[in-house]
Amino acid sequence: MFRQWVTLFAILLVYIPVAIDATVLHVAAPTLSVSLGTSSNELLWIIDIYSLVMAGMVLPMGALGDRIGFKRLLLSGSGLFGLASLAAAFAPSAMWLIAARACLAVGAAMIVPATLAGIRNTFSEARHRNMALGLWATIGSGGAAFGPLIGGIVLEHFWWGAVFLINVPIVLVVMAVSARVVPWQPGRREQPLNFTHAVMLVAAILLLVWSAKSAIKGSEGLGFVALALLVGGVLLTAFVRIQLAARTPMIDMRLFTHRIILCGVMMAITALATLVGFELLMAQELQFVHGKTPFEAGLFMLPVMLASGFSGPIAGILVSRIGLREVATGGMMLSALSFLGLSMTDFTTQQWQAWGLMTMLGFSAASALLASTAAIMAAAPKEKAAAAGAIETMAYELGAGLGIAVFGLILTRSYSGSILLPDGLLAGEAARASSSIGEAVQLAQTLEQPQAMAVIDAAKTAFISSHSVVLFSAGGMLLALAVGVWFGLAKVRQTA
Repeated sequence: MFRQWVTLFAILLVYIPVAIDATVLHVAAPTLSVSLGTSSNELLWIIDIYSLVMAGMVLPMGALGDRIGFKRLLLSGSGLFGLASLAAAFAPSAMWLIAARACLAVGAAMIVPATLAGIRNTFSEARHRNMALGLWATIGSGGAAFGPLIGGIVLEHFWWGAVFLINVPIVLVVMAVSARVVPWQPGRREQPLNFTHAVMLVAAILLLVWSAKSAIKGSEGLGFVALALLVGGVLLTAFVRIQLAARTPMIDMRLFTHRIILCGVMMAITALATLVGFELLMAQELQFVHGKTPFEAGLFMLPVMLASGFSGPIAGILVSRIGLREVATGGMMLSALSFLGLSMTDFTTQQWQAWGLMTMLGFSAASALLASTAAIMAAAPKEKAAAAGAIETMAYELGAGLGIAVFGLILTRSYSGSILLPDGLLAGEAARASSSIGEAVQLAQTLEQPQAMAVIDAAKTAFISSHSVVLFSAGGMLLALAVGVWFGLAKVRQTA
């Protein structure tokens, strides 16, 4: 029994940085922007490359675990995660950090299925296994929810690289404990691997996201953007066709033909997108506009973290009492109202109103997330429960990545269109200040007073206006989605 719980300790310990790293950079965004001189586009890639790569790699890594045994997968993933953390901590440039974050995502994609398999193989009694899985789920949701606050605490006392450096001792402890305690599992050499399919999916996602960002920002030639969009679309179409024809597909695409499962996937993507995108937006406004430190920004966002991290049991009771359809639609509706309210809130003079709306947002978005899980698992045939769970995992990661991309794109476009810069700036300086508030701050550091102050004031005014546009747009989209969810889950009781 002692060995079981020591194994669980190692599993949970290594899962903590994997969960935290999805959101820990949100409050570090302003610091990274100034320290590395990143553009707004580079900053978005630094943050969302982790979730986008992980979305495509987590499924084939599960197959790799079947093939080589999950202890080997855990040790290999932990080692890669530790090395990538070192590379990220000392990254000299934005491109280096993006590459390191992509490697972090591959290591995380190895760790997640290894931890779940480790729990399943270690605990034979259902009572103990359910307790272990409950702790695992708490680490996952809590780590992601409190990532910004943890990042703020680290940045309060150390340089930005320490956010990644804290992973290294954790990984070393986990590898030492796992090597001695976790039993070896025999691999199944006949298990097929789908790495080519995974790379195709990741490439398609990255090309489509990049082309959308570039088209909205107008930073690349139209022909080059169109080519990237075409290649991404072709790769995605080819991936779907291969999965439909494969005897052992990476994703069972036929599950998407089920209306309720498709609705659940859309809810999962949207719920994660709203939470993650909102945290990134808030982290930048609180620091760049309102002058808060990273730690103070994390504390200000604590209501949304607490509400999303601890809403699970309440949402579960509500689903049982009033129904899945009602909770899912209500969650989307309340999230929409939260965004609409926040779009009209002054975070300097209306703090209590902001905290109340953030609490409602965290609870409602997390409730919609739980409802999406229930919808997917209730609608999937029992023999395809594992495939449905894999689709749900991908939806979570895609939601996190797309939330950063979509919120960032709307923010960038609105900011560039609304900023009113002072006279006297060169054309290149004006273009730089109009790209993002981070680049405006970088530019101001090279200017003389009072011109520097005028640039900062213009950037702050434009960002506040853009923040309202982003949140109002998100609220409108969620209202439309709530209507779709109501009709999409119309027959969920008969299916469950």
